[in-house]
Amino acid sequence: MKVGLASRIPLALRFALRDLSGDLRGFSVFIACIVIGVAAISGVGAVSRSLADGLAREGRTILGGDVSVTTTMRRLSPQEREFLERDGRVCEIGLMRAMARSASGEAALIEIKAVDSAYPGAGAVELTPSLPLAEALAQRDGGFGLVADAGLIARLGLEIGDRVKIGAGSFTLTAELSSEPDKLAGAFGFGARVLMSQEALKATGLMQPGAVARWLTRVSLGKTEAVASDAEVERFVTTLTAAFPDAGWDLRKRDAVSPQFSRNQERFTQLLTLVALTALVAGGAGVANAVSGFVARKRDAFAILKALGAPASRVFAMALVEVLLVAGLAVIGGLAIGATFPYLADLALSASIPLPFSPTLDARSLAVGAAYGLLVTLIFALPPLGRAYGTPVARLLRDEAEEKSPPRVILLAALVAAAALVALVMLSAADKKLAATYIAATAMAFVLLRGVAALVIRLAQRFAHAPGAQLRHAIGNIRRPKSLAVTLIVSIGVTQTLLVALALIEGSIHAELFQAQKSRTPSFYFVDIAKEQADEFSAFLSSFSADARIEHVPMMRGRIVAVKGVRSENLKPPDDIAWALEGDRGVTIAATPPKGSEIVAGQWWEEGRNGPPLVSLEARVAEGLGLTVGDEIVVNVLGRDLTVRIANLRRVDWRSYGINFMMVFSPEAFADAPFSEIFTVAFADRDDPLRDKRLTREAATRFPQVAALRVKDALEAIEKIADQLTFAARAAAGLAIVTAALALGSAVAASQRGRQRDAIILKTLGATRSWLTGAFALEFALLGLVAGLFSAIAGAGAAGIILEALMRMDFVFRPWPVALTTLGALVFAVGLGLAGSWRVLGEKPGPALRRQ
Repeated sequence: MKVGLASRIPLALRFALRDLSGDLRGFSVFIACIVIGVAAISGVGAVSRSLADGLAREGRTILGGDVSVTTTMRRLSPQEREFLERDGRVCEIGLMRAMARSASGEAALIEIKAVDSAYPGAGAVELTPSLPLAEALAQRDGGFGLVADAGLIARLGLEIGDRVKIGAGSFTLTAELSSEPDKLAGAFGFGARVLMSQEALKATGLMQPGAVARWLTRVSLGKTEAVASDAEVERFVTTLTAAFPDAGWDLRKRDAVSPQFSRNQERFTQLLTLVALTALVAGGAGVANAVSGFVARKRDAFAILKALGAPASRVFAMALVEVLLVAGLAVIGGLAIGATFPYLADLALSASIPLPFSPTLDARSLAVGAAYGLLVTLIFALPPLGRAYGTPVARLLRDEAEEKSPPRVILLAALVAAAALVALVMLSAADKKLAATYIAATAMAFVLLRGVAALVIRLAQRFAHAPGAQLRHAIGNIRRPKSLAVTLIVSIGVTQTLLVALALIEGSIHAELFQAQKSRTPSFYFVDIAKEQADEFSAFLSSFSADARIEHVPMMRGRIVAVKGVRSENLKPPDDIAWALEGDRGVTIAATPPKGSEIVAGQWWEEGRNGPPLVSLEARVAEGLGLTVGDEIVVNVLGRDLTVRIANLRRVDWRSYGINFMMVFSPEAFADAPFSEIFTVAFADRDDPLRDKRLTREAATRFPQVAALRVKDALEAIEKIADQLTFAARAAAGLAIVTAALALGSAVAASQRGRQRDAIILKTLGATRSWLTGAFALEFALLGLVAGLFSAIAGAGAAGIILEALMRMDFVFRPWPVALTTLGALVFAVGLGLAGSWRVLGEKPGPALRRQ
């Protein structure tokens, strides 16, 4: 450009404002596409931020104090507890699984929370009927009071006042648990929650040596109700860690209640944001069509300005400012809608989802949404704006102006905007790997779709003399200048690819869970079997089926506290491995490699060895922590730090749902330690609900300390969560369909002039409306079929990569979703194409010819 663009902005702005004051109808699709995309992106971000703010604001209530210390299979020592009590008020909670039995003999898995008189420490427990928690849990009528959630009450058919047996203890149901302030701080469990006193827990007899129980000790700093500052919390944590460096506990602060939940929230937010961005990008074709139409409408005005001496750069600046003003209005509209999402979510979900939601206007989310909207506008608007930049006045004044390619500098500006969009996606991504995969897949999809469209146009030129007048007319429309092939194939191809990928991912997850229920998985898990009762319990399970496959191994709980001399809290592993360092994990001892695992490095230890303890580590965890054979880690088990050398690495097939562990120790590591056994049983006849019910009841009666988990129930719970997540993703993908429809509609509208002329000529020569409708339908069907076939192949490929590489699941191809999506693409193309061409099809030749 000969003169700087900045010096022309005031004049360009005045021209744009005066021009836009007349009519915005030509930009309706443009505005709609940007509004939808920006609203979705900013809204998803604002909802996520509101949830994060709620977690931060209610962190003390959720955690039950300022600091929480968790130990497994041991309570704090008197010295440890005394140290905590010195600086604040202490609340202790015991957590473990068990079975609850009603008077009728029905049994159900429960998650016990045994509380002391200081519980909940922060916040309040809500009961129905309303009464103080201490009163509800007090001893009465020869037993203790019990509070249970609605799920257990419904499953066992209980009413307030009924008797319930847990272990060796007898309880009276005194209230229903309506609200639990610290629920989110606990791990996800499959059992129903019950509250009891710690005295009641002792009476159950469940606390046997080796029983898997977790103890949470919460500290509210200070001796008054005043809330400690963040600095005071940090100082206390530093002092506590220094005083007990080898305690092996899991320590959490009020500002990081559940790191795993926060990471999952960030990942799901990113997924929805990327799907919303796909909707915005899919609507880019609508932006390009609207700008092309704007340039066509203003061709005479641009020509006059050039004829009067205005440089091409000034004309371009005027057009660009006008387009950016429209984009700004659309972005503001999208932000206004997106800003309401947190408040709408709070109204819709507050009663059904027990999350601490704090609706707020998040400036960062709104800024990111605005940036996405403006960058997509520049990417798709600059090329059509640039086509008029270097076009001579004489060519612009022709009735059908020949378009010229945009100057390189404008194409370069569009590429810079695309690069900025990529950078924004990466910078705002919680999972960089997912973001990079999305960027690569989206770029490849657009390149391939444009290549497919170009190939279709070339094939149409080759088969220009195909048999049948309607087919020839359809092919002629495909190969003509300003053909709809590129817009239709790209718009439909991108959105349908997304839908195919989502359908196949969802189908593969369901297939995985269904297959797990039907074949490889155990029917039941049983935990907390005393090692002295292992043989008796095995015989009990065998009595239910002669061909039952029974497996059992010792189990304890341990936590990695140091890796190659570095404390776990000072490590920053990849997000998909961070769980291995958070809290305790199940561990076992074994003389031979566990089933369902394969040694990939090192050697298994010899049977009967006697030497320093060794450990076998899961290979992916080892890779994420930078470990290999021969390295040392420190694991805290039963409050004792154990330094072990890695003897081998295993690849574990977790999808078998059989007994397996991240860490397997050599037998001499815990030869004399108290441990319990974990059992699995798999029946040949997997679908026998009466047998399963009888087994649950009899196990709870004969072995009251044993907790039973029916695998089918667990898989159904997981499937329900997966359905909820995929529903949210499908809802976001629906926006992509809307923007693609708008883009396609605008493309059909932009082609009306040429179609109208052809239709009039053909009607003059005798063509009927039905004949033209068939020709148009054939054109759109051919393009829709191509887009559908591409989306079927590309969507299947994307689903396979995501499942195999990112989710580490088997890809299961399901033909019906693919076939229906392909058919949907064809119907979508024909329906929208004919709807957009309906006015042309009804045009009468006489009046139209008189207007020429």
